[in-house]
Amino acid sequence: MRVLLKARMDTEKANEAIRNGSLGKLIQESLEQIKPEAAYFTTDNGERTAYIVFDMQDSSQMPVLSEPFFLNLGAKITYTPVMDMEGVQKGLAQLGR
Repeated sequence: MRVLLKARMDTEKANEAIRNGSLGKLIQESLEQIKPEAAYFTTDNGERTAYIVFDMQDSSQMPVLSEPFFLNLGAKITYTPVMDMEGVQKGLAQLGR
């Protein structure tokens, strides 16, 4: 299932990760593990935030993917099912209209 992982990072913990040089490595290693379709970085509610779209094979992946963000960055994590236009069209076709 295609999902959007949103990781909103604690400012102080992310600042420390930048100071000690670990933020870039953490993000790179996480993306190598997640193998995203897309990854975007911005701010949300004043905090550094990553939006990562990927195919989740099984919900048991959630702890493995989330823990680096929780442990190292004090992140708030959400997972949201998402679909592309093809998925929307497929779903609408199933409505029988």
